[in-house]
Amino acid sequence: MVLYHPEMFSKHLYLQAHIGTFMGATILEYENTRNMMIEKARQSKLNWMQRRPNVANNYWNNLKTDLKQLWHQLGPGEQVFAPIFAFNLLVFGLWRVPRFRQVMTTYFCSNPVGKVVCWPMFLSTFSHYSTVHIFANMYVLHSFSNAAVLSLGKEQFLAVYLSGGVIASLASIVYKAARSQAGLSIGASGAIMAILAYVCTQYPDTKLSILFLPTLVFSASSAIKVIMSIDLIGCVMGWKFFDHAAHLGGALFGLFYAYFGHEVWQKRLPFLTMYHNFRKTK
Repeated sequence: MVLYHPEMFSKHLYLQAHIGTFMGATILEYENTRNMMIEKARQSKLNWMQRRPNVANNYWNNLKTDLKQLWHQLGPGEQVFAPIFAFNLLVFGLWRVPRFRQVMTTYFCSNPVGKVVCWPMFLSTFSHYSTVHIFANMYVLHSFSNAAVLSLGKEQFLAVYLSGGVIASLASIVYKAARSQAGLSIGASGAIMAILAYVCTQYPDTKLSILFLPTLVFSASSAIKVIMSIDLIGCVMGWKFFDHAAHLGGALFGLFYAYFGHEVWQKRLPFLTMYHNFRKTK
């Protein structure tokens, strides 16, 4: 039985986990900055919309203004969390449509013996098997997203989150292949572990507590050490309640990025220049 494809590690995974996510984040960063500058330039000109519009235009303009105000009231972490949460909810809903079940199993589950390998490693990070599963993951992500976005910025946060999810899937597949195990893996916990490990490393003295045990307070550095220790023991002992290999892989990537992320992010500059020259020619 073939448990994984050797070429996947040297080509597809590297491109998808690192080049793909970081190039996408770089393009998003460029476009966001460009749109912000264009919007400021428009605001400096005479607003021709002050002329009396018809009723229909007035309604839609007011709705657009209200939505913009609501969006700007959100914190930077919430502005990144909201679309991630929305996409997770969409995928959660699609799992419950019988006609989509085969497609979801093929593309939204990471499976070492699946016919499709690369895309599921990415898309599986948006799948959840129960309401409790998605609630727990989204609660933790929301709790740490603001601190991570303030440190990384929106675009770099997305690059770390998505890369962490793919690397977590890779760790899960490697672990299953080494132990000759099969089985599906879904969930955002690997990607969230990357963010959690990053934040706990950047802010080690931050005090944390558990949702239903608010009196139990501990430092962020202690929390990540305990969590990673449990996942390491789970890998050694072969526990199957959680995907401990995925958790550990995501956390290790978060630790790596906390120490070396600045150098990784700087490597986007040549691509940023190339994309800028491409945009000027359009």
